[in-house]
Amino acid sequence: MSLCMKEWLAAQNKVARKPVMPILSFPCVQLMDITVKELISDSRLQAAGMKAIADRVPTGMAVSLMDLSVEAECFGATVKFSDDEVPTVVEAVVQDEDDAAALAVPEVGACRTGLYIDAVKEAAALITDRPVMAGVIGPFSLAGRLMDVSEIMVLCYEEPEMVETVLEKCVQFTINYCKAYKEAGANGVVIAEPLAGMLSPALAEEFSHPYVKQIVDAVQDDGFAVVYHNCGDNVARMKDGIYGIGAAAYHFGDAVRLADMFEGAPADVLVMGNVSPAAQLLGGTPDSVKAATLAVLQDCHQYPNFVLSSGCDIPPLSPWENIDAMFAAADDFYATV
Repeated sequence: MSLCMKEWLAAQNKVARKPVMPILSFPCVQLMDITVKELISDSRLQAAGMKAIADRVPTGMAVSLMDLSVEAECFGATVKFSDDEVPTVVEAVVQDEDDAAALAVPEVGACRTGLYIDAVKEAAALITDRPVMAGVIGPFSLAGRLMDVSEIMVLCYEEPEMVETVLEKCVQFTINYCKAYKEAGANGVVIAEPLAGMLSPALAEEFSHPYVKQIVDAVQDDGFAVVYHNCGDNVARMKDGIYGIGAAAYHFGDAVRLADMFEGAPADVLVMGNVSPAAQLLGGTPDSVKAATLAVLQDCHQYPNFVLSSGCDIPPLSPWENIDAMFAAADDFYATV
């Protein structure tokens, strides 16, 4: 669906009762009776899964698979697949400066990126009543998967030039990847940068925010929105830097009190979150999900730019009774305020 996303986001900001906008894609495996491994290997299944979710619940936007292994696999990383869980990177590809210098920027379409782009193209044709957003990984989070998520934290201090070399290549690929999604008909991307949430604010200013901003500046326009996601523990301490990225909207995890993120937030951008996907949507009950959802709503509904969402990507085997409970709790709440 062709949309002026700038106008669509502005309209959402003006209405008191906004639709729930969770990062909801992988639980489609339950609706379709397929495995995660089958889903990630077939663009038609991915598009059908996005459509099945759009038909099941009134999400404010349809989000493609938030699979944070896809881009790293293109760079040569080894990925572990399973029937029930989201794929994970299990082996670093950059061990030293020589590896960083030799690291090649892959072509968009390599490995599974071609499947994921095709899936969004098909989904955009199937889902015409809400924006269709693609999921991509943020540059520092991608670099961490290429260099090892623990090792990169040390290398930021000991070998910053090596980290920067890898980050520059990650940015180059991600810009091209986002542009391919734009050409495929996506209305925007959700950039997940959770590993940066473990950095100090000073290190995030050096190794994450400027690189995300390069991507935003290169791909965001009136018709294509970037939603920045971070579910790290330190996001409340680095919110000034995060808001300086210039994304069209921001999405935060349940590691922080979402109400704290509105101080300093641009009034004209949406701030989304943050019902716990692990503790509640996966591990909770309908009653506990309802209570957690109402707690977020009570805390944040007074902010005009607040949008209820999950705190992160909802795990594949999260019971649909719990997901439905989040939407039902929102309906009940807004019926009384």
